[in-house]
Amino acid sequence: MKTLDKKVILSSCQNPMTPIPFIIKNIYKDTHNIFTLETSLANHSNLSFLPGQFNMLYVFGAGEIPISISGNPQEKQSFTHTTRIVGAVTKALSKLKKGDMIGIRGPFGTYWPLNDAYGKDLVIVAGGIGLAPVRPIIYHILSERKKYGKISLLYGTRTPEDILYKDELKEWSPRINVFTTVDIADSKWKGDVGIVTKLISKVSFRPGNTVSMICGPEIMMRFTIQDLLNREMNEKNIFISMERNMKCAIGFCGHCQFGPEFICKNGPVMCYEKIKNIFGIREI
Repeated sequence: MKTLDKKVILSSCQNPMTPIPFIIKNIYKDTHNIFTLETSLANHSNLSFLPGQFNMLYVFGAGEIPISISGNPQEKQSFTHTTRIVGAVTKALSKLKKGDMIGIRGPFGTYWPLNDAYGKDLVIVAGGIGLAPVRPIIYHILSERKKYGKISLLYGTRTPEDILYKDELKEWSPRINVFTTVDIADSKWKGDVGIVTKLISKVSFRPGNTVSMICGPEIMMRFTIQDLLNREMNEKNIFISMERNMKCAIGFCGHCQFGPEFICKNGPVMCYEKIKNIFGIREI
């Protein structure tokens, strides 16, 4: 993927509210409560998405849920989703097996501004399962590494057992700066301990020529934004991935309204400058 094309191949169905049948190729258990699904179309049609977008996954008899796409944008034969077991639908998803079928609508939503970041440094901050929506960023920038400046990934989780994509973090580290911290360490952990924002002081970047992309719990994103602003980063270069209760994914039902915005249409990736008055950091 030499450039990120704004024209994305959507589901072949004319009605965006109708799920398309997908077959589960593989299912992986990442942690005690997080798993990854690889899915493909039965007719092996090519698929396409932009890093940051999401799909609506439908489990027959259980319901539908929005999940960010966490796979490689250059992989055209499958959609990959990583999620945590938090409710009836994700619990039903976790019990599926290879060869089972689910319904998918999408891709939907906005995407990380990777084309606009050419020539700039990148500071990517992820908390917990927030690493899943930013993983496509890493795949893309590694495929075009020379087009970007210094790349830093700051990742925080609760415990060492909660770390996602451990093998990939090791594979990425020779080509980008990877910093990992945990809230609670065990006797085997030799890395940093504390919240992910503590890692920001370890990173050097050019404030006027740096783009930050952040995904995680909202409180974590608020503190991260504050620390980046304290480092004189321009708020127009700070992007966050928002999460709300999405039902229709096309701005019809209103469940995901965020001030005057709809997360499904105007997000999930949003520029902080645009939403600062409703997202804000005033309570910090």
